[in-house]
Amino acid sequence: MTPQTIKVACSNCNLRELCMPVGLLPSELDRIDDIVATRRKVKRRETLFHSGERFTSLYAIRTGVFKTRVATEDGRDQVTGFQMAGEIIGLDGIVNDHHTCDAVALEDSEVCVMPFDRIEELSREITSLQRHVHQIMSREIVREHGVMLLLGGMRAEERLAAFLLNLVQRLHARGFSRSELVLRMTREEIGSYLGLKLETVSRTLSKFVTDGIIEVDNRHVRIVEPGALHHIVTPAVC
Repeated sequence: MTPQTIKVACSNCNLRELCMPVGLLPSELDRIDDIVATRRKVKRRETLFHSGERFTSLYAIRTGVFKTRVATEDGRDQVTGFQMAGEIIGLDGIVNDHHTCDAVALEDSEVCVMPFDRIEELSREITSLQRHVHQIMSREIVREHGVMLLLGGMRAEERLAAFLLNLVQRLHARGFSRSELVLRMTREEIGSYLGLKLETVSRTLSKFVTDGIIEVDNRHVRIVEPGALHHIVTPAVC
């Protein structure tokens, strides 16, 4: 799919504080605006980039939600993350100049294309941009450690409770409700990410509903008792 040449202005974007460094001078913002020159529309179920594809750009998600996935040795797709507006995807390609996963849109989405060679060049001159790129990379490392902890030592209830809390926290940072969310991913995709079978995800969600912790209407979820979810993830020490 050819990127659409729609002029982007980071300086006027309401997600700027989420994906760009704060405190930039107007002249520095103008230079970044020159780099982030295009937006690209990605339809639901379309792939933004494929595993093995040559790495050229990072992508700032402007609208929509993506999942990243890798193929396992036995041919199954393993979901490795969910990314939403204001987050950067494509970092996996920096290591060896080729992407190591697929990025698939879970709904009609739009990304800002940021050519990496131009970002590297400019970050040598604007130290806050360089620091910001490092922070994004560090955040990804911390996220992966969190996923390893999630998969390594948590029961199904703990995994799902942590997932819901993380999702609603990220959405709230973008101005959405602190207690309501729409699951753009399927329960099967959630299970793939959390290392759980589809039946386990459905059963655990039903238990949360029965316990009065959440309300579920198809993909709409309302967290009734956030404290109970927190307690599941971090039970009080006796």
